[in-house]
Amino acid sequence: MRVTQGTFSFLPDFTDEQIEAQLKYMLTHHWAVSIEYTDDPHPRNAYWEMWGLPVFDTKVEDSENVMREVRAAREAFPEHYIKLIAYDPTRGRQTTALAIIVNRPAVERPFKLDRIQGPGRTHRFRLVQPDAPSANGRATLNGKPGDE
Repeated sequence: MRVTQGTFSFLPDFTDEQIEAQLKYMLTHHWAVSIEYTDDPHPRNAYWEMWGLPVFDTKVEDSENVMREVRAAREAFPEHYIKLIAYDPTRGRQTTALAIIVNRPAVERPFKLDRIQGPGRTHRFRLVQPDAPSANGRATLNGKPGDE
């Protein structure tokens, strides 16, 4: 299973040259850049660990410094997901403008979310083993197939 979080996640993994080209694009737009890593890419796990501090006001000519940090993160955590994120401050708040997974583990663990429909049309989700029986793609009520 291939985790598809972030921009370009449907494409094959980028080479370092392609990552650096995207990094230069980020810096051209004066976006703050950060590097994050995790061993749990669950969609609800939005807050990954930061590698160092985010960089602000970095010039395009200094993109090699950020790439050096990407390589260091890969070396320290070769079996983790590592993401390069750009934040756009132009609207008065830091919003994610671009996020690219720049490292993946050799074997990606599969996971599956099962939707549980509760009273008042509330939805909860639970993590299930991919080979475990589910509700056959239907909504569930209290973990059991419910009336739709």
